[in-house]
Amino acid sequence: MPIVSPFSVNPLVDGRQSDRAMLVRRGVQRLLTEMGMHVLPELCLATGRRADLVALTRQGDIWIIEIKSSIEDFRVDRKWPEYRLHSDRFFFATHPGVPSEIFPEECGFILSDGYGAEIMRDAPEHRMAAATRKSLMLRLARAGAARLLAAEIAGVQIAALDGESE
Repeated sequence: MPIVSPFSVNPLVDGRQSDRAMLVRRGVQRLLTEMGMHVLPELCLATGRRADLVALTRQGDIWIIEIKSSIEDFRVDRKWPEYRLHSDRFFFATHPGVPSEIFPEECGFILSDGYGAEIMRDAPEHRMAAATRKSLMLRLARAGAARLLAAEIAGVQIAALDGESE
């Protein structure tokens, strides 16, 4: 085992996420997994934007969840409307310390305490264009496979997830 590894301890944490945002993310990931979805954090989209969480439902729908850890975090973010073009449903997620009233009514809303989460307001459906869907599905598959390979190279044990229980 080399003393120096080219891989960080967690390649999905690049220092831009606050501890609070990571707790929100953990709770949301747990919720979505319980709902039977597969979730990929920090996915770069074709526009160059990076989605906090992208979830794939069993039916093949794609949700994007944008995590906001504070009022200021939401206030300075002007890129979130672009995420609607890359998802069938768009949600904001935050923790109880951020007032829910600041988030637009036309978006879904998830409240997370770090251990779990709850959908407080469902997101309206706005279906993606077929070409965008295909491109995003390929992006999800390639990113997921690349992350699995990186984990394997780093010596992380991964359980097989290819068989789903219905």
